[in-house]
Amino acid sequence: MTRPALTAARLKTLLGLAGDPPPAQARIASSRAHGAHRLHEIAFRISGSAITGLFMLPDGPGPYPAVLYAHAHGNRYAIGADELIQGRPALQGPYGPALADLGIASLAIDLAPFGARQGSAPEAALAKAALWQGRPMMGQMLAELAAALDWLAAQPAINSARIATLGLSMGATHAYWLAALEPRIAACAHLCVLADIAPLIATGAHDLHGPYMTVPGLLAEGDMGDVAALVAPRPQFVGLGADDPLTPAPARDPALARLRMAYRAAPMALEVHLAQDSGHVETPAMRAAVLDFLQRHLCR
Repeated sequence: MTRPALTAARLKTLLGLAGDPPPAQARIASSRAHGAHRLHEIAFRISGSAITGLFMLPDGPGPYPAVLYAHAHGNRYAIGADELIQGRPALQGPYGPALADLGIASLAIDLAPFGARQGSAPEAALAKAALWQGRPMMGQMLAELAAALDWLAAQPAINSARIATLGLSMGATHAYWLAALEPRIAACAHLCVLADIAPLIATGAHDLHGPYMTVPGLLAEGDMGDVAALVAPRPQFVGLGADDPLTPAPARDPALARLRMAYRAAPMALEVHLAQDSGHVETPAMRAAVLDFLQRHLCR
């Protein structure tokens, strides 16, 4: 029997997401120049949690296209939203200034237990508590990012019709999952993560991912390639390292095959960059391709 196609509505149910995202209360905590651009620290309160965000605006008049940037994991819990302006070892450099140079604004928030939210609890404890409460940690993270998206789209300086998501590793997972759930997202770019989970479980490689990623029941209805396919026909960039242990060929290739099927009617909207002799890192060519993709689809 052929199982029904995975839908955004069903995905929300698996994630424990019901109704609209919680409203984000926000105030500007500080503002300063960052090179030629402007950087605002935003103090958010979402579902009772105090959350730090960094909002970078290009120099010059708006409204600007924007990127909702999702930070990575890498077992570096001290790095959260500040990845936007400081980068991390797996990246060629921070994305915030590079995007601002193109005239693209960006927003990143700390997700627990990263950045200023390290003290909330260890990741495993948060994941276990979330499952007991009926919403996986992944759902909680995506709910906060959706609330941040609402805030970003409401800013007068932002062109709400031209907002993309972007991230590497955990941030990449959040980038394409949120785009799958949110039709307002105009495009998404994700690096070093797309691979089906079922083949990873078969070899034990799924344990390289943090517990945040666990979504109970997903594999009975689809896999990661099916989630990414929900972004179609909107523009999507997939960056992968051919030797990345988190995206080995037996898990990567079936996900990509189904994703390409979803883009049959709009093949030019899907861009796949497979870096040979590269692992779980962004390469210089990948960075150039991401910036070119975002400039073409947000700044046209």
